Amino acid sequence: MTRPRLGPSSRENRGQWVRLRTLTMLRWMAVLGQLVALTVADRYVGLNFNIGLCYLVVGVSVLSNLLAALLFPENKRLSETEAMLTLLFDIAQLAVLLYLTGGLNNPFALLMLAPVTISASVLPPRRTVFLGAMAVGLVTLLALAQEPLRFADGSILTVPPLFAFGFWLAIVTGVVFLAFYARQVAQEIDTMGDALLAAQMALAREQKLTDLGGVVAAAAHELGTPLATIKLVSSELAAELQDRPDLHEDACLIRDQADRCRDILRSMGRAGKDDQQLHQAPLEAVLREAAEPHAERGRAIQFHLTPAPGSDPRQPVIHRRPEVIHGLRNLIQNAVDFAASRVWVVGSWSDQDIRLFILDDGNGFDPQLIPRIGEPFVRRRRGARTPDPRPGYDGMGLGLFIAKTLLERSGATLSFQNADAAPDMVDALLDTPPETRGALITLHWPRARLEADTTRALGPNPANPV
Repeated sequence: MTRPRLGPSSRENRGQWVRLRTLTMLRWMAVLGQLVALTVADRYVGLNFNIGLCYLVVGVSVLSNLLAALLFPENKRLSETEAMLTLLFDIAQLAVLLYLTGGLNNPFALLMLAPVTISASVLPPRRTVFLGAMAVGLVTLLALAQEPLRFADGSILTVPPLFAFGFWLAIVTGVVFLAFYARQVAQEIDTMGDALLAAQMALAREQKLTDLGGVVAAAAHELGTPLATIKLVSSELAAELQDRPDLHEDACLIRDQADRCRDILRSMGRAGKDDQQLHQAPLEAVLREAAEPHAERGRAIQFHLTPAPGSDPRQPVIHRRPEVIHGLRNLIQNAVDFAASRVWVVGSWSDQDIRLFILDDGNGFDPQLIPRIGEPFVRRRRGARTPDPRPGYDGMGLGLFIAKTLLERSGATLSFQNADAAPDMVDALLDTPPETRGALITLHWPRARLEADTTRALGPNPANPV
């Protein structure tokens, strides 16, 4: 399954999600902190510096916020260039303020990390690299040139050179590390958001198909009586009009078309009619329904369902949940895609749980990828041992992610491995030659999470007695 195309990628347009109001609010907080720090240093700590010029630099930030509030609406979304320039202004303003207050002798130089971290979270890498380079360059200039901080007796506040170098190195390292860290976290969030959206779309589609099947089945049932009446009347007319060939032909046509409508509705409602309750069915019926779209793709799909020793031999009747059907369908599709000729769907049940095993006779999972199966947008690593048997398929692990997410939502626990890693388990399930063993997916549910009310499932449905 490929990634859904809902317009441009969120990761490519994340910079356009930032509201101007968000950045101006952060700037107001910075302005408040700067004013408090300047006032405390001047009046209570006794440091001498150009307080008027410092207030002027802070006033520039205040003026920029006021102009932004007057010229732009509150809900304005910044373009990537506008967001970058806004953050660049904050870096430059803070650098000027630090120059006037001791440079790297001022511990608040650490705040140079903030704009670069914000950029890494919302802007493309090239713009973050530019802002990071500007921040590192300005910090380096501040280490070489600054207005000294003086005490009331005229002595200059300085730190040992080794400590100053360590502070510079810490800021530079922090710029690089925090930018990289924020970027990775943002990408993970975007990736998971896109994948969950795809899972929601798949579940919604399966729910619509399930609902449509019920509607079609109900329609086929309700239209059965009027179609039967039309056929009966048209047959009687055809018998009475034997001496009127023109009218007899029309009556026969009406009868034949009524039969055709009956056949069409029977075909459309077959899935619903097979399941008397529409929302629950035996375990094997649900498995076959999930595998049906892939039954004619050149690979044999074999079903083996047996009770665990000492358990009730009757198959459990389970809920036909859209998420279960779609999740199983994705797993079976994956097995069919990579199988050489055969796929096995093995099921067993006890009084406490239900277990399913999906095996194929392909080459199995790439061992390098097994720990990451179930994560979205996972691609085959370089140097994989086998070529992709689906050269036109954009495999990103999204299908398995959707299956895992939906099935875990139903209470399942999934594990992925190659059959040759669990030969005893496979021998207990199937009697197949070792060379035909490929991937093995194991699913386990507590029986109570899947099983329907069998007394209601086996009883008549008063709303649809036939």
